[in-house]
Amino acid sequence: MQNALAVPVDAALDLLAGRPLVALTGAGLSTDSGIPDYRGPGSPLRRPMTYGEFVSGPAAQRRYWARSHVGWGRMRRAVPNPGHLALADLERRGVLQGLITQNVDGLHGEAGNRTLIDLHGRIADVICLSCREISSRAVLQERFEEANPGFADSVGPEIETAPDGDVLLERTEGFRLVGCTTCGGPLKPDVVFFGENVPKDRVARAYAMVDALRPAGGALLVAGSSLTVMSGLRFVKHAAKHDVPVVIVNRGETRGDPLAALRIDDGCSEVLSALAGACGGAIVDGADTPIPEWRDLAP
Repeated sequence: MQNALAVPVDAALDLLAGRPLVALTGAGLSTDSGIPDYRGPGSPLRRPMTYGEFVSGPAAQRRYWARSHVGWGRMRRAVPNPGHLALADLERRGVLQGLITQNVDGLHGEAGNRTLIDLHGRIADVICLSCREISSRAVLQERFEEANPGFADSVGPEIETAPDGDVLLERTEGFRLVGCTTCGGPLKPDVVFFGENVPKDRVARAYAMVDALRPAGGALLVAGSSLTVMSGLRFVKHAAKHDVPVVIVNRGETRGDPLAALRIDDGCSEVLSALAGACGGAIVDGADTPIPEWRDLAP
């Protein structure tokens, strides 16, 4: 199959009109909220910490948490942009049947989406690698501030923010770690690192969400993802295999382009806002088709 040609927004709106939708979103959706992405046009080459590195011991964990301590103060000030708000609006109108996000920033939830799978987890949660207890990243931030007074303030604003909410800080040797308040074990953000597997139950719910589009005549809308890694690309492949139309909105080419019915080379905020405006208050075709499977699997 040839790569889908980039088309005007109107062509995509015509294809999507009257269809129930599931959205798959990536980092390109959050750039308008001030959070940089990994692979967008003009993005520098970045090397995030892998799971293997993180669990190798305190030195790697100190490097990660020192950078995250500074970056968290910046990321938690980010707010949903028009693209997030448009998707939340589409859900309220019954057009968007579900949302799968590869982002960990939590902005979809803040915007109002409730039928949501955080495929890679949320940076606002922390997990203990020993007892597996989940705790709050905001509380951990306070504990880090107590253990490292003045550390964040000593880092100048010129230090670049990275996509996962940390900063590109070189010297981290003096940063003091804190452990789990329950067992003292090492703490990790409750997100899927490179080299770590997405939990099977999340993958199963996401597949079921895409499968539910088939009897309803729905479409999969990809927004802001280059689909470089299989974590998101597998759902595009699954949709295309089962004749569910795929529409991709992204600046630049994606790995899923050969599987797409249409591709829009434009910003997510602009295109998704136009889609929400075009849908108006109409009830989509197939909105009364039962879509029980993945809802029943939701925690």
